[in-house]
This record gives sequence, structure tokens and C-alpha cells, in this order.
Amino acid sequence: MRILHILRSEPEESVEKMIDILSETDEATVQPLFQGEIDWPRLVDDIFAHDKVICWW
Repeated sequence: MRILHILRSEPEESVEKMIDILSETDEATVQPLFQGEIDWPRLVDDIFAHDKVICWW
């Protein structure tokens, strides 16, 4: 299963641990929205290319 993690803000240590745990058995991509410019068309493509999308505030 492919998981996309979208980070709206810099993650706390607990969030980073959760992402690591969820990524142990599955292929994961992390997309931070808080760092610079966002390639919005690529983000939309990534959303549809992954089986699960998790948004972290």
C-alpha cells in the first residue's frame, strides 16, 4: 500500500514517530506544505497515485 503524508506544519516528535511506524510496512511519501513553494499539480497527482492519504496539521 502506498501512503501519502501531507504535513501542513512542521511535525512534532510524536507525529514523526507515527509517520515512521506507518511507513515500516508500506511505501510512504511525505509532502511538507510548510516548506517553500508547493507544486500543486504534482500534489494532486500524488493524492490520486497513493492508496491512502493522511493529512497532519
